[in-house]
Amino acid sequence: MTLDKSVLQRLAVRADMTGYVRIIARAHAATPLGMGFGKTRFSSPKDKFRLLYLAQDPMTAVAETIIRDRFQGKAERLILREEFDRYSIAAVRNPNPLFLLDLRYEGANLLGVATDAVRARAQTSGRRLSQEIYDRTDFDGILYMSRITNKQCVAVYDRATASLDADGPALDLIRLSALVPILDTLHVTVVDGN
Repeated sequence: MTLDKSVLQRLAVRADMTGYVRIIARAHAATPLGMGFGKTRFSSPKDKFRLLYLAQDPMTAVAETIIRDRFQGKAERLILREEFDRYSIAAVRNPNPLFLLDLRYEGANLLGVATDAVRARAQTSGRRLSQEIYDRTDFDGILYMSRITNKQCVAVYDRATASLDADGPALDLIRLSALVPILDTLHVTVVDGN
């Protein structure tokens, strides 16, 4: 993969992530900025770095973390209440803007990479691109649009998370006052498991 330096400079932005949120497993509520290795859109295919994903708003965080593609081809959009009990939500602050690669719009096309890297359900292209960005640039992460809500998300590389802060422990997601309106907007019904 060839990364044109002039295109990378054109796509470079400094962004304040204050007010962005992340949803984490409730077991990790005490460490809301913790990270591990995983198989996600921009994760390292070689487990060389870890990522922290942030969403512009709680609805996008719920859609990206919990809803995803689970209702594809289904008429009923039901989730057990106990599933929401497994998650916490944290708001993030950063006193210094992050240096991000902006792939919200035409960025992937300008770089000559498959647009699947940022918008497709399959994530292999995104992982390869992210590994190249991590290895060959000094970007703090990637700014992109949620393929579900079309709102902004950020994948922050482990090398940049020291500049972020969040209150801990994170709030139990089920206690989020906006959860019911969010689920209504996403056309999801919560049911008890009894």
